[in-house]
Amino acid sequence: MKKVAIIGKPNVGKSSLFNRLAKKRDAITSEVSGTTRDIKKTIISLEDREFELLDTGGIEKKDELFDKVATKALEAAKKADIILYMVDGKSIPQDDDKELFWQLQALNKPIALIVNKIDNDKEKDEKFWEFSEFGAQDIFAISVSHNRGLRALYEWLFQHIEPTKSIEIVDDDIPLEMLLEEEPKEDKNIKVAIIGRVNTGKSSLLNALLNEERVIVSDVAGTTIDPIDETIIYNDYTITFVDTAGIRRRSKILGIEKYALIRTEKMLQEADIAILVIDATEGVTELDEKIAGFIDKYKLGALIVVNKWDIRGEKEYKEAIEDVRDNLKFLHFAPILTVSAKTKQRVHKILDKVIEIYQRYIQRIPTSKLNEVIKMAIRRHQIPSHHGQVVNIKYATQFDIKPPRIALIANKPHLIHFSYLRYLSNFLREQFDFEGVPIELIPRKSSDRFDKGEKK
Repeated sequence: MKKVAIIGKPNVGKSSLFNRLAKKRDAITSEVSGTTRDIKKTIISLEDREFELLDTGGIEKKDELFDKVATKALEAAKKADIILYMVDGKSIPQDDDKELFWQLQALNKPIALIVNKIDNDKEKDEKFWEFSEFGAQDIFAISVSHNRGLRALYEWLFQHIEPTKSIEIVDDDIPLEMLLEEEPKEDKNIKVAIIGRVNTGKSSLLNALLNEERVIVSDVAGTTIDPIDETIIYNDYTITFVDTAGIRRRSKILGIEKYALIRTEKMLQEADIAILVIDATEGVTELDEKIAGFIDKYKLGALIVVNKWDIRGEKEYKEAIEDVRDNLKFLHFAPILTVSAKTKQRVHKILDKVIEIYQRYIQRIPTSKLNEVIKMAIRRHQIPSHHGQVVNIKYATQFDIKPPRIALIANKPHLIHFSYLRYLSNFLREQFDFEGVPIELIPRKSSDRFDKGEKK
């Protein structure tokens, strides 16, 4: 599949063009210079063409962070098959823009000069011609915000991207059922969100997992803004990691970070498992507890990773684990790993843990076995009556996964106290392997209808 990279300075409209082609607000856009920092990727279907589109950070020599952003953008351009170099049509041509365009032109791959923010014919007549100084063979005047001039750009892309091949059925005698794909017995696509406070090492952890510098790492707090996703194949599972923006206290969230927080929550709604990254040098903070609340809110599988273990100071392993358990009691089911993203100490164990947790997240307990265990739990500890009213659980059945959701069919479901549900949940954990996975026990009447709904 062809790769198309959008390159240019900050604030020329690269992310807006990315969103226009993707037909959704996937990249955060803002007037703040340097909003996009890492490489944002998505698959684009445009009429009968498919290609991978890369939104890169703005190229500008300013400070260490901007230098890293520029380096990433240029690396993406070198790996791409097609380059869209974007400039701001409301300003005059800049010498450094021309030099960079000529540098990319020397790569000998299809490259187009995109003059954005040409909102009307008057601006096209007065300003667009000035950009002929670039000497570009293919140059387009567009306005992303006004959806103007994009058709010509699309047609140019079509010249360099082959149409998607369609599958033809040549034998009309093949039975229909032979043409239908069987549903996979097990969904082996895992979505993993990496969450935590700012500067806990989430991006470094993702880079260590991928064995490459995929995400920009900097001491500047809040370096990651757009959620960055990367997919790997491991032990026949397709694991998509999303490095989400670091979360601050709400009172300290500045500017575009509020959009990053909203985007992080959206990623969590779509995730299966969350990796909560804790800074070993600081231990669990009040904000860590609040972030962990997102895992509980969206009923995700959970893995707690205590990072920076190489510089933890004098804190012992037992002390660190107790600190996590004492402060994150509602994630009592989550396994804990101590790692160092910097030295890659024990990072390799994360992938195996993710798969183990996911297998439990999608597991189904046979109804007969489930009822056998529930009856055993009730014999050990009877359901408390409520003001003389006897409560009976007739049977239990698991009706959904991600997470495992179990209906308890009872004569008076509303009288089953939450403390007894907690007891049953813990009892189930003793009998079945639910490490890393929340369990939802839902009291119902036999006449109630319960549908498989979204897990969150």
